[in-house]
Amino acid sequence: MVTRRSKGVTGKTFTVVSTIAALAVMVGLTAASVPLYRLFCKVTGLGGTPQIVSGAPLQAAKTRTIEIRFDTNVAKDLPWRFQPDQRAITVHLGEPNIATFTAKNNSSAAMVGTAAFNVTPAKAGIYVDKIQCFCFTQQTLQAGQTMEMPVQFYIDPAIASDPDTNDVTTITLSYSFFRTPQRSEGAS
Repeated sequence: MVTRRSKGVTGKTFTVVSTIAALAVMVGLTAASVPLYRLFCKVTGLGGTPQIVSGAPLQAAKTRTIEIRFDTNVAKDLPWRFQPDQRAITVHLGEPNIATFTAKNNSSAAMVGTAAFNVTPAKAGIYVDKIQCFCFTQQTLQAGQTMEMPVQFYIDPAIASDPDTNDVTTITLSYSFFRTPQRSEGAS
């Protein structure tokens, strides 16, 4: 006598399908984790991530000042010299400021670099509001080219009323340039 199996899902099939679905979800979360983390840091200022704004506040707080120090680094595989044009400036809270940096490509070929930035102490990151920065886009320097790169920013006056930042008198803006791989012509 021949018996027919039911066409329903067996225990083994369910286990395999569930395992594959769980793996797909984990791979998806892994792929999305970096962009989601960057978005979270941008919104919350976590890890010293400055806020990106479209303009300065309407009224600056002329009473309190903070010293802003500038730090620069270049990855070993990017033959650029990169430095701030000023090591430190003193700013009034809420007042728009411009700091300039100079980069030079010391190689014999065009190079593309991207700057990452950080704020120290990290708890002040949410109060550093960048209006314009070279770190928002890739920078291309031709062989031997020197370029001035400005950063326009202000320190949010709300830092003065945050009890966690009462001790902040100095903020360091640190920029690190990394080589961006160039895509060959016709590559997509």
